[in-house]
Amino acid sequence: MLYKYCGHSGVQLPLLSLGLWHNFGSVDNFDTASQMILHAFDKGICHFDLANNYGPEPSSAETNFGRILHNNLAAHRDEMFIANKAGHDMWPGVYGTGSSRKNLMASIDQSLKRCRLEYFDIFYSHRYDGVTPVEETMQALIDIVRQGKALYVGISKYPADKQQLAYDILREAHVPCLLSQYRCSMFDRKAQLGGLPTNEDPTKSNFQIAANNGSGIICFSPLAQGLLTGKYDNGIPADSRIAKASAFLHTTDVTPERIEAAKALGQIAKQRGQSMAQMALAWVLSDERVTSCIIGTSSVAQMDNNLQALDNLQFTDEEKQKINEIIYKPELSF
Repeated sequence: MLYKYCGHSGVQLPLLSLGLWHNFGSVDNFDTASQMILHAFDKGICHFDLANNYGPEPSSAETNFGRILHNNLAAHRDEMFIANKAGHDMWPGVYGTGSSRKNLMASIDQSLKRCRLEYFDIFYSHRYDGVTPVEETMQALIDIVRQGKALYVGISKYPADKQQLAYDILREAHVPCLLSQYRCSMFDRKAQLGGLPTNEDPTKSNFQIAANNGSGIICFSPLAQGLLTGKYDNGIPADSRIAKASAFLHTTDVTPERIEAAKALGQIAKQRGQSMAQMALAWVLSDERVTSCIIGTSSVAQMDNNLQALDNLQFTDEEKQKINEIIYKPELSF
């Protein structure tokens, strides 16, 4: 495994981190989930990314992770970097969602119990909810660190203006933002470019704003929910997320333009001696501002395939040009 420092900090993360968004909930096979987490740790993936609403059912990924950690990895806690987040819909009532102090404080206490932990290594505000003042949310994160419930704090999916405000507040309190989490893939470059291809605004690039403020960047959905694996090149497989009525990927997302682009990218990957997924991961990691990329896997075999992306992280100028010609199109973006 290769490791990289997070922004202006002394914390290193593996280039590939394991996310528990899917495949680790109560509806999934617990033995398979255990095998994946233990295998990840054995392969040097020491960073595990959770959120209180991960499952399904919501919170069940935390419960399963806590059980696996307690039964198998408790002696290795200091070798692990465990992340959690709160801010999306979680429980009924007006306090079960959003970025308020009320929600974040209740959420971290619940999450620590489910994960059987005394603290998280990093705790994120999972989103800017459009209502709660950033000052309120950041003060909650500051207090969470001062209470010893998290060592570091981060933000996820914040728009550029709120992102900068968050950094300023945290810096003034001497609790700098360690990591900023954004969605990024060959088919979703808004956070990287500051808008859609051909209409980007570099001043609104979440990546550059993070880099300017010394925050590391960690990316999720690097494979565009499977569209960058070649899985959908010849139709929608029966075992795919779309076929299972996923809330995050729909049949309308599998457009002719994206399939054509994926096939063209697949040819470049083949010439590089990589699978489509491996090249897609390597491409995200090729941005020097990126600290780590979160992978989501459904099997040990898939994880091993993803890990092979690290065998070839370099792109020639010709490859970069060919890839950019394929993906620099706004109609590919989500």
